[in-house]
Amino acid sequence: MSFTAPKLHNAMWPGLVGKGMDPGQEPPISLERMLDLTAAAQVDGQKFDGIDYFLFLPHTDPAASDAELRRIADLIQSKGFSVGSLVAPVWPGTVGDSAMGDAAAREKFLDAVRTACRIAKVFNQHGVRKYGVIRIDSAEFGVEKWRADAKANTTKIAQTFRQAALIAADHGERLAAEGEICWAGMHSWRDMLNLLEEVGMPETLGFQADLAHTYLYLMGYNAPECALLHEGYTTDEFYAAYEQMTDKLRPWTIDFHVAQNDGQVHGAGSHDKTGKHCPADDPHGKLDIVRCAGYWLKDATQRGIQHICWDGCMFPNATLETPSTWNTILDVMLKVRAAHGWS
Repeated sequence: MSFTAPKLHNAMWPGLVGKGMDPGQEPPISLERMLDLTAAAQVDGQKFDGIDYFLFLPHTDPAASDAELRRIADLIQSKGFSVGSLVAPVWPGTVGDSAMGDAAAREKFLDAVRTACRIAKVFNQHGVRKYGVIRIDSAEFGVEKWRADAKANTTKIAQTFRQAALIAADHGERLAAEGEICWAGMHSWRDMLNLLEEVGMPETLGFQADLAHTYLYLMGYNAPECALLHEGYTTDEFYAAYEQMTDKLRPWTIDFHVAQNDGQVHGAGSHDKTGKHCPADDPHGKLDIVRCAGYWLKDATQRGIQHICWDGCMFPNATLETPSTWNTILDVMLKVRAAHGWS
């Protein structure tokens, strides 16, 4: 059956995250080039509907004027795309700082959320953005510092997130906390759930699920005590564990990334190791992408989900620059929509 929803988006930040000009790094790929690569993808006459977008240099100056932001919106729209979810520049070295840091750091985190809300308002008023959330994380790389006093540090992150959610609500936005094994206090399915419940604002702050990262949740990569699977698992054991995890986190899920993972972790540049994003047709991929997506997309409309996004974060530039990469990704995205979509 042919569905028109959810809309199919491609992330622009794989052209930035882990890239740079330091020795050993690959150079960033410009926003216009990422847009062109995405626009060129086509499967049986169908194309991507839009993009999700990281609000930092070199793609976006978070201090850009409204006029400059409207020019970016014009550029995106000229390629035939809408804008969905935005990634707030919460990390140290961008606008923000750790959500479990001292008072100054936490205020910088909140400034990053205010910045994202301002840019979202410009895009919304322009008309290029009609749906989507603002993505955040704890902006605290690694879990060792968090482990020193886990309960107190989760409470501190929850307090910062509640303040951030109030800012977002004032702007008519929702925040999605990305479940990723490298973010302190969000590094396992259990700790992520504990944090969401402690924030306790499901109408404004929910969960962003990513197929690659949540596979590592199952394996307990940075939290062995929370593992639901162990190496050598059977197919029946996998789906039983998958259902257990998604039953807990799906009610909070308001943003969803389609991805593939081969059971490995990967980091690049200043980005800590996390669930490795693999090509959609990676022969070592652990996931039946279409089947696994269905666990997260059940009742998606009730949670306000209007689009899904492919995340190829930290793909090598050669992979990003290969047109067949995007045709293969679009093909699997279309299969996800055909299996679990709506009109």
